Amino acid sequence: MTVHDDVTAAGQSDSTDRRVGGDTAQMPSEPAIDSAESADAAESVKPIHPKVSNSPEVIFRSLATAAGATIVAAIALIALFLLIKAVPSIGANHANFFTSPQFDTNDAGNLKFGIRDLFMVTVMSAGLALVIAVPIGVGIALFLTQYAPKALARPFSMLVDLLAAVPSIVFGLWGFLVLAQHLVPVEKFFNDNLGWLFLFKSGNISIDGGGTIFTAGVVLAVMILPIITSVSREVFNLTPRAHIEAAQALGATKWEVVRMTVLPYGRSGVIAGSMLGLGRALGETIAVLIVLRTAQQPGHWSLFDGGYTFASKIASAASEFSQALPTGAYIAAGFVLFVLTFVVNALARVAAGGKVNG
Repeated sequence: MTVHDDVTAAGQSDSTDRRVGGDTAQMPSEPAIDSAESADAAESVKPIHPKVSNSPEVIFRSLATAAGATIVAAIALIALFLLIKAVPSIGANHANFFTSPQFDTNDAGNLKFGIRDLFMVTVMSAGLALVIAVPIGVGIALFLTQYAPKALARPFSMLVDLLAAVPSIVFGLWGFLVLAQHLVPVEKFFNDNLGWLFLFKSGNISIDGGGTIFTAGVVLAVMILPIITSVSREVFNLTPRAHIEAAQALGATKWEVVRMTVLPYGRSGVIAGSMLGLGRALGETIAVLIVLRTAQQPGHWSLFDGGYTFASKIASAASEFSQALPTGAYIAAGFVLFVLTFVVNALARVAAGGKVNG
């Protein structure tokens, strides 16, 4: 029985092999690939050389690096120039450069100059401008982005932006001829009621004539208002829509939406815009030179003092830059202003948390 089964299995295996072989023989065979054609195809597909494919990237990276290096080099060269020109004059100075309120450069052999009053007037006028302009600018930006209808927001935004195109001399003439006399009652009110505070005590010039640091600060606030408003508006517009809708889904009112989503997102941008405005205020020349009255007495750190800022002092004596040492005294003042702007921007970067949204 076992032998018979083996034979039967062997017969079935032979018939199966013959059947499969027959089927295989009947199937059409695949055409053979010509080795010559394969070699030609391989030669025609050549790899792109990395240097050729990356050449636009290398060129663009080189141009971008050169542009960045140019700015850094320009700033470094300006600082180096100011320092080289200022050092001889500081060495020939017969007064304390940091604490003296004097700025006498008439006698090249007896220079007596300091930056105390220049620093005081510059910082106080720019600081007052920032205190006035930031709340107003942020309020305008919130109105244009969150509350105003589009039909009103567009022309109003254009009007605010056009304010930045007004020349400085126009602001100066407006501040001197129009604004100063209207601010006298306000200045007297602060002086009478808050005179116990050093900021509002009587200064080294008369309030009646206008032309105080207070007046200059208000003029500068109007000048930097478009900058702060424009930057804040753009940042508020970039607030993620999902954040706003999430707050609305929780039942938040319009003010709560602004407080919880728009203002936190735009915080760094508002700080950046404020620092741009502060930089403009610190370096403003013509408007401040027209508005501010000169003072014969040292300043008292009062908003009702007169005097010069760094920029206006340099501009007022620019026509007399004929001798090296007196000229170097003004360049030294310019170097301090140069450093001051860098310090302000560094502090702003720290306050913004190292990044700016928008």
